Amino acid sequence: MKRLAPVRIKRIVLVTVMLALFGLASSMVLSPGIVAAQGGKPYHFGFKKSKNGALPSINEEGFKQILQKHDAIFLGNPEKKELFLTFDNGYENGFTGRILDTLRDKKVPAIFFVTGPYAKEQPELMKRMVNEGHLIGNHSWSHPDMSRLDQAAIRTELDKVKEEVANVTGQLDMRYMRTPQGVFSEKTLAFSREQGYTNVFWSIAYRDWETKQQKGSQYAYQQVMSQLHPGAVILLHSVSKDNTEALGQIIDDARKQGYEFKSLDQMESRHY
Repeated sequence: MKRLAPVRIKRIVLVTVMLALFGLASSMVLSPGIVAAQGGKPYHFGFKKSKNGALPSINEEGFKQILQKHDAIFLGNPEKKELFLTFDNGYENGFTGRILDTLRDKKVPAIFFVTGPYAKEQPELMKRMVNEGHLIGNHSWSHPDMSRLDQAAIRTELDKVKEEVANVTGQLDMRYMRTPQGVFSEKTLAFSREQGYTNVFWSIAYRDWETKQQKGSQYAYQQVMSQLHPGAVILLHSVSKDNTEALGQIIDDARKQGYEFKSLDQMESRHY
């Protein structure tokens, strides 16, 4: 066996040390809480929309088994004409009060997923939500990509919202969360479940959050009603003027079709 020359050995050692230092430096560049390499494969939630009453599907999205494993919500019992109304409240655009008025007048329960800024800036609206029988869910403090956070950072994002909501409304229990941006990984689902949360996705949605591209209440009405199906979890953004103006007609006409609106706490089974 040939012996390596001393000069060559020195070069090998030098290269090894440099690579080790480069790896250490790379890990130090990552911001606290960012663990992209260790956070698991990220998924962006999507689904095949319902048409003509047929059920929507996540069979081709690559994450169906992960949602099942961690008991996340996609839709309810497809054998029952039940609907579950959910709102995302990232910030207030002047419409949540009117939405609450409609829900109160129509006697419809809902859940509002709030962020940290919303929780701090809209105490009176949150008090109304709780006092009028609605649930408040967790949409994270700063609306980050959860798949890039470590467990400590995820816990902070969730705990801060829960604590702020409890301080303002007295709602001590927070069981539901909606992952920001629709981005998640198996690790985020597993850890948030350990923290006592059920991840709530959706089976009816449309591009309603762009406030400068609203297309009228009839457009919102058609987008929701065309996707209606038993067990649906409806996602609406409260910043939408179109949603606000269409909500009453959506509720009335869904009821005419035999649907009943229920709270997430009343969901008896989950379908994937």
